[in-house]
Amino acid sequence: METRSLSSDFTTGTFLVFFTVIVWGIQFPLAKHTFDTINSFHSAVFRFSLPAIILLIALGLREGWSSIHTGADKFKVLGLGVIGMCGAPSLIFGGLMFTRPEIAAIIVATQPLMTVLVQRLLGGPKPSVVSLLCVAVAFLGVVTVVTKWQTSLDISRTELFADVMILLGALCFVVYTITTARYQHLSNLRLTTWSMCGGALANTLLVFILVSLGLITHPDLAAWLSIKWELLFLAIVGVLGAMLTWNLGSKKVGALNAMLFINLIPIVTFCIRYWQGYRFEVIELVGAAMVICALSVQNIVMRMQKA
Repeated sequence: METRSLSSDFTTGTFLVFFTVIVWGIQFPLAKHTFDTINSFHSAVFRFSLPAIILLIALGLREGWSSIHTGADKFKVLGLGVIGMCGAPSLIFGGLMFTRPEIAAIIVATQPLMTVLVQRLLGGPKPSVVSLLCVAVAFLGVVTVVTKWQTSLDISRTELFADVMILLGALCFVVYTITTARYQHLSNLRLTTWSMCGGALANTLLVFILVSLGLITHPDLAAWLSIKWELLFLAIVGVLGAMLTWNLGSKKVGALNAMLFINLIPIVTFCIRYWQGYRFEVIELVGAAMVICALSVQNIVMRMQKA
């Protein structure tokens, strides 16, 4: 009975994480479109503040209004929200404004490799050889799909700085995912609410600092209204829904296996481009097959270990 329960939890977690990366894959081209109207920092304030308000109401109704401000780990989770829901999106999407999407996708795809290193540095278990091979093959597949092994990737100083921002943002999300998975005693709703509030407050503070320094300006009302539907999708589906499923899914399957699914994000983005009229080359299909095979092998190995 216990084995069946563990297998069911792993299957449920797999579907939750898979849904999350599908949504995040859609976000890349959609967010890039909104940058022409509103910068990524103001967008982050809306994308995280609206879900935070909704989650606070939901937490109060479900677990009692006192649960909003009580709990021994509240400030720790708020701090994690600053890292995962302010540091990560601000750096990743801020860097995306100044670099090419394919370069950003490659950097984000290194998160499984970062997870292996960070887990080990934090005193976690040593990953198996199969897990390391799956991560390596999946990453290699993503690089193949995104770059088609073209070496003419000239990077200016601005692009290089943006790439460093994305790298740091990806690292922030790795730390967030590994650490939040340890709060098994907290409900998924409470964990997500507290971390979302930390991210919303930090994003708001960051915007006011950047505006006061003259680095960005506040968009007018017409700019906000012109992309209202895109922002609503990014906030409700891309942040609220995705973070609930990511937090719950990563707790069920583990941080390393959850991070392995990150490799699907650029694949989803390429599927959107296909729907928009883009046609793949053979080498891109080979790369996609490598990612799918790596995910399948890792899934089978994890199921065998659970059994």
